[in-house]
Amino acid sequence: MAQTIRTNLDIAQAKAEALIEALPWIQRFAGTTMVIKYGGNAMVNDELRRAFAEDIVFLRHAGVNPVVVHGGGPQINKMLDTLGIKSEFRGGLRVTTPEAMDVVRMVLTGQVQRDLVGLINSHGPYSVGMSGEDGATLQAIRTGTIVDGQPVDLGLVGEVTRVRTDQVDSLVDAGMIPVISTVAPEFDEHGDPTGAVLNVNADTAAAALASALGAAKLVILTDVEGLYAAWPDKSSLISSITNDELRQMLPSLESGMIPKMGACLKAVDEGVGQAHIVDGRAPHSMLLEIFTTAGVGTQVLPSSHTNSKDTK
Repeated sequence: MAQTIRTNLDIAQAKAEALIEALPWIQRFAGTTMVIKYGGNAMVNDELRRAFAEDIVFLRHAGVNPVVVHGGGPQINKMLDTLGIKSEFRGGLRVTTPEAMDVVRMVLTGQVQRDLVGLINSHGPYSVGMSGEDGATLQAIRTGTIVDGQPVDLGLVGEVTRVRTDQVDSLVDAGMIPVISTVAPEFDEHGDPTGAVLNVNADTAAAALASALGAAKLVILTDVEGLYAAWPDKSSLISSITNDELRQMLPSLESGMIPKMGACLKAVDEGVGQAHIVDGRAPHSMLLEIFTTAGVGTQVLPSSHTNSKDTK
């Protein structure tokens, strides 16, 4: 019995210490906006999905203004397979036909977004779902890729060139949590809408939104512990790196990390205070990275900052 009491007391003490450690970070970031890109295993594992929703609600009650941006690659693949729509990949990227684009819009806005909004709102009436199409919040141009030195048309795929923040700002000012799916209306070189809708990368869309909102942080959930100096050497995990250091390292990274680290670099280059890569496979890892001195992932800082977790 005495041992049980001691164990319970030790657990309570550890929780109290964690809260005290979080206090200066809560004080520092209260009132700021954080853009969180939701993806990877955190999106398809039920326990991790619930933990992510809890983290977002915690941020809201800690005085932070969270804005969630999400993709939905696994869910899109599953629906395309179910409907018998074949996907062609060129240079590792999906060619998005008009038929596939209908599925992308349906899955992102009608399934993934609604599920996440529902999980967040199970804790209270906090979250509102919206698409990059709503109010032309995200505006994009069509892009292709290069395969074997030749340009390749990817169809209805684009990159964000402009962000309108008025609707997001209105929701944040009202105390709500925007959850934004990454499809965007296409605009031509003159800035006029073409009537088409494009599928845009969620990492780069989150970076563009963080920059436009003047966010204190961009947090990208992924399926690795962070950035490694010498992958696959697990001991080479980089806790903190400056944007100039990352710029030099970027071309040598594994292809799967380039969009994520490129998004972090873009955000910090454009004035976002810090960007973070966090392992979404561990429950509440996002809170550990934001509210503890040690952190658990990789943070990207402006070169003017000291390369230390203490500056997060």
